[in-house]
Amino acid sequence: MPAGRLITDKETIQEILRTSRTVAVVGLSPKPDRDSHRVGRYLLEKGYEVIPVRPAQKEILGQKAYPALEDVPGPVDIVDVFRRSDQIPAVAEAVLALGPRVFWMQLGIENRDAALQLTAAGIDVVMNRCIKIEHEFFFAAQKK
Repeated sequence: MPAGRLITDKETIQEILRTSRTVAVVGLSPKPDRDSHRVGRYLLEKGYEVIPVRPAQKEILGQKAYPALEDVPGPVDIVDVFRRSDQIPAVAEAVLALGPRVFWMQLGIENRDAALQLTAAGIDVVMNRCIKIEHEFFFAAQKK
C-alpha cells in the first residue's frame, strides 16, 4: 500500500475538497452555536454527504448519527475531527479500520504521532486547518 502524505499545500487540499463526497464528522455537535455544527451544516449545503459521529445522538442536521467511527458504514472520503489533540490517537485507531482517503484535524488540532501512523497506513492527513474555511477559499464563487 502506498504511503499517505501529510498535506500542507493548497493545491492538494483543493483537489481533496473537489473530489471528495462523503465526510464523517467526529464530534459533530447538535448545538447550532458550535463550530462543528456550523461546519457540518456548511458541508451539507455544499452538497457533501455528512455522517455525524457523536455518542448519544440519533440524528444531527437531519442525518443519521453514529456513536463511533466503528459504527459508520463505509466508504468515507474524509474523516473530519473536532476533538482535542490528545484525543486524536484513539480516533486514529478507529480510522485505520474505516480506511478513508483523508484524516482531517480541524483548526488548532495537531498530533504528529497519529499523523505518522495514518500516513504509514496510506491515509493522507491534514492538520490544523478548518475544512469550511479551506472550502470557502477555493469555492466561494461556486453555488451548490
